[in-house]
Amino acid sequence: MTDFVHPGLLFILGALPIPLLKGSVRKAYVLLIPTLAILAVLTMQLGDYGAARFIQQEIIVAKVDKLSILFATVFSIMALIGMVYALHLTHAGQHVAAFVYVGSALGVVFAGDYLTLFLFWEGMTFASAYLIFAQRSDQALRAGFRYLMVHITGSVALLGGIILHGFATGSLLFGPIEEGLGLATCLILAGFILNAAVPPLNAWLTDAYPEATVTGAVFMSAFTTKTAVYVLARAFPGTDLLVWLGTVMALYGVIYAVLENDCRRLLAYHIVSQVGYMVAGIGIGTEMAVNGAVSHAFAHILYKALLFMGAGAVIHVTGRRKLTELGGLYKTMPVTLALYMVGAFAISAFPFFSGFVTKSMVVAAAGQDHRALVVLALTMASSGTFLHTGLKLPYYMFFGTDKGLEAREPPRNMLVAMGMAAVLCIAIGVFPQTLYALLPHPVDFEPYTGVHVTESLGVLMFTALGFVIFLRALDPENTISIDTDWFYRIGARRFMWLAEKPLARYEKAVSDVSETAALPFLHGMALAGLRIDLHGVDALVNAVARAILLGGGALRRLQSGVVTHYALAMIVGVIAGIAVFAVAWR
Repeated sequence: MTDFVHPGLLFILGALPIPLLKGSVRKAYVLLIPTLAILAVLTMQLGDYGAARFIQQEIIVAKVDKLSILFATVFSIMALIGMVYALHLTHAGQHVAAFVYVGSALGVVFAGDYLTLFLFWEGMTFASAYLIFAQRSDQALRAGFRYLMVHITGSVALLGGIILHGFATGSLLFGPIEEGLGLATCLILAGFILNAAVPPLNAWLTDAYPEATVTGAVFMSAFTTKTAVYVLARAFPGTDLLVWLGTVMALYGVIYAVLENDCRRLLAYHIVSQVGYMVAGIGIGTEMAVNGAVSHAFAHILYKALLFMGAGAVIHVTGRRKLTELGGLYKTMPVTLALYMVGAFAISAFPFFSGFVTKSMVVAAAGQDHRALVVLALTMASSGTFLHTGLKLPYYMFFGTDKGLEAREPPRNMLVAMGMAAVLCIAIGVFPQTLYALLPHPVDFEPYTGVHVTESLGVLMFTALGFVIFLRALDPENTISIDTDWFYRIGARRFMWLAEKPLARYEKAVSDVSETAALPFLHGMALAGLRIDLHGVDALVNAVARAILLGGGALRRLQSGVVTHYALAMIVGVIAGIAVFAVAWR
């Protein structure tokens, strides 16, 4: 049996037959491939695979170590859960795109060189964009286009950094970058943090995810930002800049979530916030901090997918996604509510849920590194997360004022997928050592201490009290929050105005001048030139040619072939030469 089967290729190649399959056969097939991928990850051996040389550079298609296995494990599990959630879809397009998306993410996770990484990185971009376009609304088309433009810009920066890094180091192998923040390093870092949605490069996420299809948003919540966390952990552990970027992210996402009315946009802002913990942990760079960052990525993929599945189930059933349009659904969707709350407790770091045993490791690592301000900011962000994801959103979505919506539980496959994610969220929280055993460094952390449990419950209960007291102030409003996407939305609009108005008018004026003045002048000059050519140059050339022809004919007539004629010609020539010489001598 082979030591390594690339799970990414299982998905990418496995996407090809999907359009040809129908009904139950397709459903079984789209569940079989993720199952095989999970088995491939669990049985693979550590080492380098697919080594070759290309453009005089060493290429490693797959580098397998504990870090890559950790992310590949959760990506494969999430692929299976996502496919269960999407079983009710009748069109194959989203299944195909999701397979390519997952396969590309796994390709990035195992990439041992920058060339392989970049190819799979681009595959993620285009496959995930389809999940937005598949919604087929005007908002989705515009959001998908902006999503592509932002990510292509980031990819150009990443490619430029890779090329400069290759020239500087002579190698394209992917690993820790230790030469400081030069131009190449900054470009690579910019490409990575754009996918991580680090402010101010974050608005693509909250712009695009709410416009994706119900099932597409579940996949998108799991892969793009967490793949970015993986590459940051691989290339930039201990980069102090990431500590502060991550801390800002954690607070930024929570603050913007306060303003949101769209349920999936609110959840998208909490992706920004939670990824902030991971980025900060990678920046701290200690073994505990990196363990905390990557374990939190593992937990986040599952609970955030569960939250998006819960919100997606509501959208699927009601067709509504704004909190001001929802309410009273607890009567008709109690199972969805219960499963959603598991994800809410997990993201809020309640004891015995997954977030409690991962997020606290990052905060503890910040404390051990004597970063009191970071600890305070992350604790505040955790309180805000519970306030909005665990209290505000479920209250106004499932309770609140009953809007009289006709609702029911979503299709059974959706509930099964949510149940799978919920079980894992609880299992990780109750048995954290199973996850800790997968982490890249030895774990010396005990989450269930009296002090930690008491402090966490105190923060959560105080937050709940604040929610009850200030409930009226938290009522959602049907407004639009302005984020950094305002700059490229307005900038693009201004550019189009510039292209359609001043530049177009300038081009028209130049064209008019050309047609009324320049072109007639040029036509006249061309006609005059043609006449000079025909009646002057050509006439002279023809005259010279005729003279030569006449002279040649005369010479031919003189060549009679009679010797006496030639002798007479020579005598005449000698006499003429003497005469000329005599005249010249005088």
